[in-house]
Amino acid sequence: MASLKINAIVLFIFVSLLIGNSSAQLSTGFYSKSCPKLYQTVKSAVQSAIKKETRMGASLLRLFFHDCFVNGCDGSLLLDDTSSFTGEKRAAPNVNSARGFEVIDNIKSAVEKVCPGVVSCADILAVTARDSVVILGGPNWNVKLGRRDARTASQAAANRSIPPPTSNLNRLISSFSAVGLSTKDMVALSGAHTIGQARCTTFRARIYNETNNLDASFARTRQSNCPRSSGSGDNSLAPLDLQTPNKFDNNYFKNLVNKKGILHSDQQLFNGGSADSIVTSYSNNPRSFSSDFVTAMIKMGDIRPLTGSNGEIRKNCGRIN
Repeated sequence: MASLKINAIVLFIFVSLLIGNSSAQLSTGFYSKSCPKLYQTVKSAVQSAIKKETRMGASLLRLFFHDCFVNGCDGSLLLDDTSSFTGEKRAAPNVNSARGFEVIDNIKSAVEKVCPGVVSCADILAVTARDSVVILGGPNWNVKLGRRDARTASQAAANRSIPPPTSNLNRLISSFSAVGLSTKDMVALSGAHTIGQARCTTFRARIYNETNNLDASFARTRQSNCPRSSGSGDNSLAPLDLQTPNKFDNNYFKNLVNKKGILHSDQQLFNGGSADSIVTSYSNNPRSFSSDFVTAMIKMGDIRPLTGSNGEIRKNCGRIN
């Protein structure tokens, strides 16, 4: 009798754990009842932001990357500094670089009007990233939701986790592997550089100092608005994809094959290493790139989300409740 009671208790605990785990999983229909107007509200705001400034689509997509790479997709990137912690906005990969925070604030305000206190800032980042890709001509996918927001942020973790544009291939592979992403995921996600702009300070060393694996005419073109001397023209912009900088396509990979990657870290993907074959495949097959990009985005969105009773649903994305 005692053994039956023990077995029953063990079974109850096991079932409880299963239920707890399943409720903690992200799902595409997470807000179907609690915020049915979420998607149309976010999409409308993203469309307005991109119509006002096309570059904003790339900036919003980048926010999701930089959030997920630091302690998971938890909205920590959006937090302003407090007396308790130094936030991620001023970390080296983000200061004077990450942008679009005011757009996220506007989207959050719009969402709060239709369903107050329901949708996390972390989930808004995820939906916004997807919508930015679609609006600029890229693939669509169903976004998994149910994340909650972090109550703290870490500048040190951001500096440590986000690979800089000077990274070599081994460091890139290592950085992505640290968050559970494969080399193929890394190359596919790097394809996000088919849209957006880079600042002169991020590619100056490449266009003046690198002679191998760099098209000479491309280098001269980039040098025209990025002077050699540091401090002069640091914030001058150049498209990450020279051909179609405002369209989400596979030209980024064609550029790499032609030695026209603007960032050192970009060209490292096609430099005689293990990623060359993936780049070649994507340059020849846009459908393959789109499919793998979607897979990698969903996978990245699964990095260490706060769910259940962990974290909170922030009322304001820049500060904890």
